[in-house]
Amino acid sequence: MRVAVDIKFDIERHRRSGQRRSRRCRGAGMDRRPAPLAASPRAHRPGRPRAASRASGLEHHPSRSLVRPRAGADAFAPQRPRPRPGLAAVVRSGGGVPLPASTVAMNAPDRRPLQTGLPLAGLAFAVLADGVDGDGAEARWLAGWRARFGASLDDPLQFLRDWVQAPSEADRGLHELARSLGLAIAETVALSLTAEVEREPMAGRCLAWLQSPVGGSRPTLGLVASVVAQIEGGAPAMALARIASGRALAAGVLRLDAEQRTLPEAALRTPAPLALALAGLPSAWPGVESGLEGAPPLPPSVHAQAARFASMLATEGGALAIRSGYPREARAAAAAFARVLRTEPAFVGADAPPGIGSWLWLTGHIPVFSIELAPGESRNLPKLPGYHGPVLAVTGFEGSVLQGDAPATRWELAIPACDERIALWQTAIDDPVLSAQLGRQHRLPAARIDDLARASRRHARLDGHARLDHDIIAAAARGSGAVDLGSMAQLRPHAIDDDALVLTPSVRQSLEQVLARCRQRDVLDQPLGPAVRARYRAGVRALLVGPSGTGKSLAAAWMATRLGLPLYQVDLASVSSKYIGETEKNLAQLFERAENAEVVLLFDEADALFGKRTDVRDANDRYANNQTNYLLQRIEAFDGLAILTSNSRSRFDSAFSRRLDAIIEFPAPAPTERRELWLAHLGNHHRLGAGDLNQLAGACDLAGGHIRNAVLAATVACDGPVDFAALRQAVESEYRKLGRTLPAGL
Repeated sequence: MRVAVDIKFDIERHRRSGQRRSRRCRGAGMDRRPAPLAASPRAHRPGRPRAASRASGLEHHPSRSLVRPRAGADAFAPQRPRPRPGLAAVVRSGGGVPLPASTVAMNAPDRRPLQTGLPLAGLAFAVLADGVDGDGAEARWLAGWRARFGASLDDPLQFLRDWVQAPSEADRGLHELARSLGLAIAETVALSLTAEVEREPMAGRCLAWLQSPVGGSRPTLGLVASVVAQIEGGAPAMALARIASGRALAAGVLRLDAEQRTLPEAALRTPAPLALALAGLPSAWPGVESGLEGAPPLPPSVHAQAARFASMLATEGGALAIRSGYPREARAAAAAFARVLRTEPAFVGADAPPGIGSWLWLTGHIPVFSIELAPGESRNLPKLPGYHGPVLAVTGFEGSVLQGDAPATRWELAIPACDERIALWQTAIDDPVLSAQLGRQHRLPAARIDDLARASRRHARLDGHARLDHDIIAAAARGSGAVDLGSMAQLRPHAIDDDALVLTPSVRQSLEQVLARCRQRDVLDQPLGPAVRARYRAGVRALLVGPSGTGKSLAAAWMATRLGLPLYQVDLASVSSKYIGETEKNLAQLFERAENAEVVLLFDEADALFGKRTDVRDANDRYANNQTNYLLQRIEAFDGLAILTSNSRSRFDSAFSRRLDAIIEFPAPAPTERRELWLAHLGNHHRLGAGDLNQLAGACDLAGGHIRNAVLAATVACDGPVDFAALRQAVESEYRKLGRTLPAGL
């Protein structure tokens, strides 16, 4: 004899809260028709369910009904263990029904033609229609479902068996998702109802009518449990438990709005994009960017790498971390990866919202997470229940990306080769000669070439130029096309001419050698031996050392102008942090952005950051030494251009010298250089004779920075061109600032 228990809950507004009753029905069979559902009488309703008979022992609630128990019956008596009624095993006395074998595509549900029939949500509405009477729109709509199902309602479990074997065309997304997640019958029915109310206005309207005044237009957990119990012949409490603790809620395809409500009164819902995707309708997940518009052109080498990685992950699965210092280019590479698999990327962000995994799988998207990592930091990619396919992450070169316990496959986007850069420039500006020059001189990634070409065209139009040239592109790199390095470095946009820099011949020659090294850095290792090529880095690092005011910072700006590159002065206060690890993180971000945008970084007074390591006496010393160690390693691996200035070479760690390509001493200017400095600053706006200039150059041993201050002060004091008396007074003021007396020669 088969025993079934039917437990239903009554939470009427005017009944005592928490009262529980049950009735145990014994017999060889059980009538699976649902108990009548009654809505609260309202005069404005066009139709309402017929009144239930009190003599029958049934009391009704808008969303649940209660069978009065016999005296002594325990509504919560322990039941025998029952197998989980998943779609792969529909449990009845006859045993389970296996799902048909099917091969699921990598990241999309099976799209084979299925049997056209009635949807699963329709069965639920047909069950709810039993006992509903009236001529209103809601009653007629429910009656229509009951009429369509007809004799199938005599054995709804057999309909479910048939649905498992051959679902309707409208339910193929639901069927595949339920099979993929291993959902129970109760969860599948709940998902069909919650998805239907998001798509069909009348479905939500009828549920609101049936569940009034407790529920709204979304089904409550108690209502779904009651429907499931009528279909499979079990207890509503068991169906309720399976939903509340099942895989659908864990995967986010169902959500439970249970705030300040009991579990049976809590509303179930499905995210609207997922509900649309289940029906094969176009949908977009809020905050998720599908596809990539305006992606920069990528070189053939990147497309070839994308094809290799896509082939590997399509076969083996797993995660791929696309690493680049230029996020826009990494996103374009992710889009190229997706195109190989004939799908689209979905840029999710850093975290995965609940339920998005199933949406990705149904819509055929590949998830792409955007992650920002600090040196030594590890990040585990979010789990995506319901999604079956490769997972991508775009990030910088620092840190580790994990999927579970395994590291993600690493794909570093390198700077394109010279011929590829020339082709990218040609695509962007359509000038073969200029493209060849730019491609050979500048080591830029594809996205930066595209950005700079756009900015250069805007700059040329504003200045009225018909064609681009090297000067316009350099001006655009310092202007509208300048990269954003955040608050850690500020752009110094002024170009410095040759006449503005006064140096000794030896210092100028040393600077010219550094410039030659910068121009040849891309191919410098090619004719050399394997010992050089094995560890060659294209970065150039130079240290300018000398007294204050001798022109070190001006020389750095002059070098950037000669190279046609923008100069950024690093703000040491913004880079340094009192929190452990933050300084390294800031420097890692700064170096990555700089080397991929090909800018010149200026570390003024660099000894404050690259100082000597000390003996470890406490935790502060240990942290300071660790920071110095990281800086020594990172500056050696830096692939860009860095110029450091300092007043004293002795302040640097001894291991720092080996990591520099050039150390240039800036001596105090001699009389000849001082005369050139006075003329370079005064220009033609003065009334000084040759003797006056010689007197200033010979007697006044000031550096270029102090000469600049004196000229500005004298210009303010004079109403016209600068004369000797005003200039002498300004020089005397500079000496007082230095704590010195005016030389006797003045």
